[in-house]
Amino acid sequence: MPCDQIKLNNGLWMPLAGFGLWNIDKSACAEAVYNAIKEGYRCFDGACDYGNEREAGQGIARAIQEGLVKREELFIVSKLWGTFHARDQVEPSARRQLADWGLDSFDLYLVHFPIALKYVDPEERYPPGWAAVGSKSVETARVPIHDTWRGMESLVDAKLARGIGVSNFSIQLLRDLLCYARIAPAVLQIEHHPYLVQSRLVGFAHQQGVAVTAYCSFGPQSSAAAQSMSAAEVAPLLEHPLITSVARRHGKTSSQVLLRWATQRGVAVIPRSGRSLHMRQNLDMQWQLTELEIQSISDLNEGRRFNDPVAHGYNVPIFD
Repeated sequence: MPCDQIKLNNGLWMPLAGFGLWNIDKSACAEAVYNAIKEGYRCFDGACDYGNEREAGQGIARAIQEGLVKREELFIVSKLWGTFHARDQVEPSARRQLADWGLDSFDLYLVHFPIALKYVDPEERYPPGWAAVGSKSVETARVPIHDTWRGMESLVDAKLARGIGVSNFSIQLLRDLLCYARIAPAVLQIEHHPYLVQSRLVGFAHQQGVAVTAYCSFGPQSSAAAQSMSAAEVAPLLEHPLITSVARRHGKTSSQVLLRWATQRGVAVIPRSGRSLHMRQNLDMQWQLTELEIQSISDLNEGRRFNDPVAHGYNVPIFD
């Protein structure tokens, strides 16, 4: 078994470290993806809501055209936005996203959030976002997850996605989904860092054969999350005395320690960086934290979440 990959419950292998596309400006995205491929990244994590999928596809196309990589060597992840949760909207949304990427299929396609939003015509506004432009008022839709999941399963049947999964689901939602899923979710993607360890959720997913991917691995330093009010109330993880002391002990950076803390516990990561050196460092898994170091870092847990729509002013409570 490759040490830098996770075997999913559908038989596919997913890189343990990927490159996240959240909060990368469209003007920089194609170059960032191209450079990441040059540095060795083979997994890219995107979403409709990020607004940069077309540019990400351009970066991939350039790398393939120049012979840096073959399509089959890449693992491309995207996500279904809440405005397209109705069963008959899932496939059109996925097809639109595939066209933006310039791909025939996704390796993994996730339900982005466990909440359906009022449908927005993509010809009128795309990506739709949480609310209308200039508004913080979120309009939801009465679409149950089981209806959305049937649409997700149809993507696998149509070979538009090789695997499907979920993001931001709780134990209760995941347990319910597993009761009726014809095709089990391959991956659960969640916010996960030493301030939000979510050990019960991670443990339950692993017990059910569902792989876990972490986003916001650097806590309050992770992109837009750093702008939340709660982020200003806590010590930056990259500067935390425990993290920096462990980093010095191993001759690594704080970011490498935070990523290795996750990957040694079987949790995949999707950091992003614009610098080649940091890109290479984030891929480095040829070293080990001790069990005591892993536990000490886990003990920093405060149950503190940074990627919460409510914290950003939207009236849509999803998390406890």
